[in-house]
Amino acid sequence: MRASIIVPCYNEEETIATTVEKLKGINIDCEKEILVVDDGSTDNSANIVEKIKGVKLVRHNKNMGKGSAVKTGVKLATGDVIVIQDADLEYLPEEIPRLIKPLFEKKADVVYGSRFLGSHKGMSASHFLGNKILSIVTRILYKADVTDVMTGQKAFLKETLDNVELKAKGFEFEPEVTAKILKDHHRIIEVPITYEYRKSGKAKISWKDGCISLWWLLKNRFRRSRMNPVSSCRKSKVPAQCD
Repeated sequence: MRASIIVPCYNEEETIATTVEKLKGINIDCEKEILVVDDGSTDNSANIVEKIKGVKLVRHNKNMGKGSAVKTGVKLATGDVIVIQDADLEYLPEEIPRLIKPLFEKKADVVYGSRFLGSHKGMSASHFLGNKILSIVTRILYKADVTDVMTGQKAFLKETLDNVELKAKGFEFEPEVTAKILKDHHRIIEVPITYEYRKSGKAKISWKDGCISLWWLLKNRFRRSRMNPVSSCRKSKVPAQCD
């Protein structure tokens, strides 16, 4: 088995090196590849990554959005498991083993790291409210007990993502992939993770992204399902290491 860790990166020169080094240091009982997709950064992010050994770097010529960066990474990934890890260190790379263990044990097709089952230090009131609203809407529309639809730490079986047609270019990737996975009857579980608001750099998601994400949840609810329109989402407290 192999895990491919995709790191979408846009102007994260202050944190990208630490993120990658932490990813290189995590202990999982399988091969891993780290694939950084630089999404048209105008700072020194890509040049920093280029100097780090053991990391694949792909560059977009211009900024295309997180969804586009993820899609590029998925196309190039060679792993059986795909992990999405933000580059800003708000999510701990050390918690990735917790995400992928249920996939290796065939207990799930998708695993979300939930900040609301774990901790969310420093999250602004507006982001807290926005995340809660989007998760509540997801639960109502898709009848699935998802607590953190917008989490930046997700893991998938590669074959699951290969069967999902993703169109989103920006942060609406998060609700789109959730909606389509739930409608296509893939098994999702959530595990608690630790979140701490970024100490450097600038947050890139805004209230406009929240409104766009809400629209994507609504419009995907009524698309035709490619599989049986039955979904499940379970919470899990699994050990932090892959044995």
